[in-house]
Amino acid sequence: MTCAPLEITFSLPSIAPCEHLAGNEKFAKKAFALQGKHLSPVGRSLVDVTLDLEDGAPVGQEEQLRSTFVAAIHSPENAFRQVGVRVHAPQSSELSRDLEVIVGKCGADISYITVPKVRSVQEVLWIHGVTKHYLRSSGIAKDVPLHLLVETPEALQCLDALAALPFVESLDFGLMDFISHLGGAVPADCMQSPGQFEHKIVAAVKSRIALAALSAGKIPTHNVTVDVKNSETAYADAYRARHEFGFMRMWSIHPEHIESIVRAMTPSHEEIDEAREIIAAARAANWGPIQLNGRLHDRASFRHYWGVLSRAGEVSGQP
Repeated sequence: MTCAPLEITFSLPSIAPCEHLAGNEKFAKKAFALQGKHLSPVGRSLVDVTLDLEDGAPVGQEEQLRSTFVAAIHSPENAFRQVGVRVHAPQSSELSRDLEVIVGKCGADISYITVPKVRSVQEVLWIHGVTKHYLRSSGIAKDVPLHLLVETPEALQCLDALAALPFVESLDFGLMDFISHLGGAVPADCMQSPGQFEHKIVAAVKSRIALAALSAGKIPTHNVTVDVKNSETAYADAYRARHEFGFMRMWSIHPEHIESIVRAMTPSHEEIDEAREIIAAARAANWGPIQLNGRLHDRASFRHYWGVLSRAGEVSGQP
């Protein structure tokens, strides 16, 4: 299907709807194998793998884990080249070394860098500057997008400014860390469902993150399901995150969550069929108003249905 006119295109980044976290070599290679089981119509995986330097290594073994992840990124198991790295927080003395090793040795082969516990625009600008330095030093011409974990009240205060940074691709919600920063004001049971969706403060924060990201043309990414081996809970969480709050992507911490998250975060067959019918009729009418099944459609609704097909991987997001 050819592209639509500029004013009705859908321009969010084309990244996978599921982000699976791996904290060691065994889990990384298992995750790489799982990527091939979840493919979009254009052959890209619907699962990105994030290698976790922040929580993946015991204290004192950070350098060993960096070397392990460098080898994993360059391994033949990393067939889809859809891999990112979660580095240490800006407050950590380990962050500079993370960037030196990962960007310096793997900058051409990573898709993004996830930054936890962001507190200010200045921190993010510094991280981007250091990343660019190591890319240039390695002779790598591309940029590496940043995914920012909103886990602190300070991040919430500058959310729109963070989302507006051109090199930021995703705003991710760190539910448990965020609640822990509120000094007991929000009950611990809101770190899971149903509280995470129904508590007024938590729901308001999720709405703010999703709206800030989407308004800036970025992807809002939802927090993990802590019920580790329950795929039904993972599906329910992902479905509510997508349909009630507008999140377009969700973290996974267990292989059994992946299929559920992909299924909930991608358009259903019914949604895709409806979108195909409406966009085909719109094209036939040269993008003028149409009436279909008793409903009026014009470019306002065409934008929505083009977005559905874009999320399904059937059309380009750009003209």
